[in-house]
Amino acid sequence: MSPSRPPEAHLHWGAEALWQRLEPLLPGIAVEVLARSESTNTVLLERARAMSGQRDAPITRPGDLDAVRIDERTPHGRRRADVQACLLVAEHQTRGRGRLGRGWTASAGASLTFSLGLPLAPGEWSGLSLAVGLTLAEALDPLVGPGSPPRIGLKWPNDLWLIDGPGRGRKLGGILIETVSVGHRRMCVVGVGLNVLPQAHEGLTHGYACLQEIDPEVSAPAALARVAEPLVRAVLRFQEAGFAPLVQAYTRRDVLLGQPVGTTAVDVPDGIAEGVDDHGALRVRCEGVHRIVSGEVSVRLREGDA
Repeated sequence: MSPSRPPEAHLHWGAEALWQRLEPLLPGIAVEVLARSESTNTVLLERARAMSGQRDAPITRPGDLDAVRIDERTPHGRRRADVQACLLVAEHQTRGRGRLGRGWTASAGASLTFSLGLPLAPGEWSGLSLAVGLTLAEALDPLVGPGSPPRIGLKWPNDLWLIDGPGRGRKLGGILIETVSVGHRRMCVVGVGLNVLPQAHEGLTHGYACLQEIDPEVSAPAALARVAEPLVRAVLRFQEAGFAPLVQAYTRRDVLLGQPVGTTAVDVPDGIAEGVDDHGALRVRCEGVHRIVSGEVSVRLREGDA
């Protein structure tokens, strides 16, 4: 008889303690941890689609919502759980998705991958990914005073960087926000991927960074414990107030500010990034100031400046 394989070791996530902190903010929220999942965003979106009775309901990004007709029909007898909030964590995410369909490298223990799903109805969706990124950065890298330089910066529209110098840094994490209609309501799924420990990586335009570089004792569960409650509070605040109150705080961490940038937008040539406006749009100066708002626009530091 061959010797039995030792059971796979799992991290201690403290799901009950997380639930106790989040439930007063989002009554009825569930906190779940999966040992393995292809994509936590996909799991939550497919649950919402299945319970809505519309398995082919379109999945959209916040910036694209204006172009989507929301079907007002709703199934009879739909349960409250159809729009139940959920924090879903994958210890090992095998097919994580980033913006523009890019893959996300993740491995068990070395990455923190989770999604927060909840019904949301903000007055304006624009700027949500920036608000989420700012919240994560502030939770993981609190600034001690007005003049203290941040270690974690934000690259419009949805990346966290470990800052190496003015306009220079390496990718620390990313955010993917998707929505789907469930009857009269819209479910928002905020997906987060953070590099926690060193791991093999390939093809990253701006290099790899991990939280261990600024906190040697960090672990994936510890990072989740630091960001989960601030994230829920931030999303609920965004629903009420939008992005405008966050512009100044975002500016302190904006790695593109004042830097030469290139964009794939056909009508926006290379220029200088001049920060973001009250709606979360990136301002690029090149023969006037252009506002970039579309979720399908890729902005990058020009070759040689990264």
